[in-house]
Amino acid sequence: MLIYGITELSNLPPDTISELESDIAQCTKCDLSKTRNFTVPGDGHHNSNLMLIGEAPGSNEDKTGKPFAGRAGSLLDELLVGSGIERSEVYITNMLKCRPPSNRDPQLSEISVCERYLDLQISLVNPSVIVTLGRFSFAKFFPHLKLSQSRGTVRDWKGIKILPVYHPAAALYNPSLKPKLIQDFQKINTLLYKKSNTDLSDIQTKPNTQLNLFE
Repeated sequence: MLIYGITELSNLPPDTISELESDIAQCTKCDLSKTRNFTVPGDGHHNSNLMLIGEAPGSNEDKTGKPFAGRAGSLLDELLVGSGIERSEVYITNMLKCRPPSNRDPQLSEISVCERYLDLQISLVNPSVIVTLGRFSFAKFFPHLKLSQSRGTVRDWKGIKILPVYHPAAALYNPSLKPKLIQDFQKINTLLYKKSNTDLSDIQTKPNTQLNLFE
């Protein structure tokens, strides 16, 4: 029996991300399966040191099956490039694997159903750094903390460094948040290679350095 994170996985888990994504595509565990076009399991490099976790697919993602395919995705790409990171080197997923109707917030019951999938993704990719995009993904790891008071502050979670940031979509509606997103994303470069015995609060940026995110 595999136990990872905060969810006990009682069934034999898939051996690879590709197998897991195939399982997700057939999921009918909640009512979102009745309204989706495509599941949106995740996208990117399966052995990356960096994982990004958003909240839920939107309409563009539901049509393509790829996370962050719309305007928020374009901003995310911009933030990654500005930090010296290629999107193809990162694994990106969401708390939910199907789009909620009318892009409403994820419900706790839906998050609970999808949590097994997310825990497996974290286990299989085995990143050293997770960037949580928005309050729902941050709440998975630190449910009693507020994102507005915690963004940009690195915390350890079971040996993984968690960097909470605002969701890119929030900056589309409130452009004043974009400089904060840029500032937080530029911490990733150093964070990936920061020695474990170094004070994480002292992280400095290296915005123009191209990263190698693989072992």
